[in-house]
Amino acid sequence: MLAFLADFSGTFPFLNVFRYITFRTGGAVITALLFVFMFGPSIISYLRLTQGKGQPIRADGPPTHLLTKKGTPTMGGLMILLGLVVATLLWGNLRNPYVWLVLGVTLGFGLIGFYDDYLKITKQSDKGFSGKTRLFFEFVIAGAAVIIMQAVSPAPLDNALAFPFLKDVLLNLGWLFPVFGAFVIVGSGNAVNLTDGLDGLAIVPVMVATMSFAFIAYLAGNAVFADYLQIHFTPGTGELAVMCGAILGAGLGFLWFNAPPAQIFMGDTGSLALGGLLGSVAVATKHEIVLAIIGGLFVLEAASVIIQVVSYKLTGKRVFKMAPIHHHFEQLGWTEPQVVIRFWIIAVVLALIGLSTLKLR
Repeated sequence: MLAFLADFSGTFPFLNVFRYITFRTGGAVITALLFVFMFGPSIISYLRLTQGKGQPIRADGPPTHLLTKKGTPTMGGLMILLGLVVATLLWGNLRNPYVWLVLGVTLGFGLIGFYDDYLKITKQSDKGFSGKTRLFFEFVIAGAAVIIMQAVSPAPLDNALAFPFLKDVLLNLGWLFPVFGAFVIVGSGNAVNLTDGLDGLAIVPVMVATMSFAFIAYLAGNAVFADYLQIHFTPGTGELAVMCGAILGAGLGFLWFNAPPAQIFMGDTGSLALGGLLGSVAVATKHEIVLAIIGGLFVLEAASVIIQVVSYKLTGKRVFKMAPIHHHFEQLGWTEPQVVIRFWIIAVVLALIGLSTLKLR
């Protein structure tokens, strides 16, 4: 909304500052942070009052969680999403189609996660609605977003997959690109969802990944920087840096309440939405493979679940003591803070490796 003020910079030169993505990204960070700080306690109180017993705890999870986490309210992702929406509407360029596409995916995935959380609370079960039904709606939302992204992206990038470390290599996927893009977005959403199992475990790696992609989006959306770094110029995607900044601010505010012992859980409402946002930004900026590097922690969590399920069905044996893999390390004797902080370190290292692909070509 405030980006429109730049149109009057000819009459009022000081309004030109609203033209700069960097300035508006900083504004989005502060706005989202203050919003969550101001309204977070009220939201938590309301959720605690309406949910009663709080989020159901997995019966097959670590036994200590039944004691330490019982009664904690969930759906804390609402705090993050509200902060994101307010900051984006205030500081984002609402003429940019990528803003609406990524926001649509994020809120669509958030709605799916909200319904899943609602069913868990009302049924007092750790099982939400049908996994197949959930995936169907996720693919519909993601697929529609990718098709529209193709329409607003310049050729030959509209159907192409770019490779990190290789400056001129593009793989034209043709009609398969919407399927591939939807898979990236859905996979990202569910990978972050699986990571959200300990206090503070998911939100910090999400903030690290979103700030990495804020940098990538800004550079890829700038013709001068894209040419200098020899990455593919994707017009309009620089505006996504503002949304990523909003996630940083809202995430910091949420972490204040989610730090151990958590006053609120993110729930599927938040984790599914944040993963969807990461995936859609990666598809828009043509950095899908880089997402697998920067978000390698999420990939590891998802892979551990897949490996565990496949191994048990084929051999009757488990590879890990418990999946997702953060529970495996808990079973090995790591304390919850040790698991969380060490996973944060891994997330930062992977983000630095992913960002190095911008220059090493």
